[in-house]
Amino acid sequence: MTSGSARTETVGDLGEFPLISLITRNLTLPPAVSVGPGDDCAAFLINGSALTTTDMLIEGIHFRKSWSSPAEVGHKAVAVNLADVEAMGGTPVAMVISLGMPADLPLTWVKEFMTGVREEAERGQVALVGGDMTAARDISISVTVIGETGGRTPILRSGARPGDVVAVCGRLGWAAAGLAALLRGFRSPRAAVDSQRAPQVPYGAGRQAADAGASAMIDVSDGLLADLGHIAAASGVTIDLDPARFTIADPVQAVAAALNADPLKFVLTGGEDHAMAATFAPGTVPDGWDVVGQVHEPDDENGVGVLVDGAHWEGDQGWTHFRS
Repeated sequence: MTSGSARTETVGDLGEFPLISLITRNLTLPPAVSVGPGDDCAAFLINGSALTTTDMLIEGIHFRKSWSSPAEVGHKAVAVNLADVEAMGGTPVAMVISLGMPADLPLTWVKEFMTGVREEAERGQVALVGGDMTAARDISISVTVIGETGGRTPILRSGARPGDVVAVCGRLGWAAAGLAALLRGFRSPRAAVDSQRAPQVPYGAGRQAADAGASAMIDVSDGLLADLGHIAAASGVTIDLDPARFTIADPVQAVAAALNADPLKFVLTGGEDHAMAATFAPGTVPDGWDVVGQVHEPDDENGVGVLVDGAHWEGDQGWTHFRS
């Protein structure tokens, strides 16, 4: 650092409690929240049963600072949790965030991260009501969201029935294509790369599906084949997908062409888009959802699981943690 240049202020310079005050300053809280940040617990009302979900984002695993802006990391941290509430047909109410970070992390990183958090929270209509922070070697983010059912029965993975159709809402393959581009050192197509940095959750689609009587639902976090596999296993059914029914977006096609890859593989096995996948009785699929398959009774040849055009998919079906 040259003589006379300004020193970058870090989270260690500011300290824990001033940092908490900075993060929680001027939060907007809905009427359902009676106690927000600043006490030992938050307090809020819910309508119906409570739903809760939590996800972690670890630097170097779920994001890289060289790839993603702090705001994009904030968007992603919130979106991946809200997608789980959507997948139960619920409405998010409150959110808490825990941050682990090194003391020399620039304060500007945290400020921009919180900008992304607040923007995504506004999109998903959830209130930030508290959290925690600690020193850590790398940036670690844990978000917990509490939602409500509004008097509905939660949509589970175990309700798919033979005769149902399978439908999806939201992007598929975009984030996987973006990751493949980033791993090759590319920053385009921008739409695919941006989808990997910050997913575009189809907010409201889960509640729309619940209103339409969806029998089972899940958000696509690890890959469509892998996640529909959870529905198939929980419901004891076979799901058969029709590859001709998938519309493969131009950015996904572009990455596949550049890498000499199969674009359908991005769509079927790519995670982190957080689209919704659900099963419905025929004729009840809501607008904005695309039918891509059928639910059948398992037979001796195929058993419980997911097929593509009547056959088992060769190769990985999606992301699995701890796999070498």
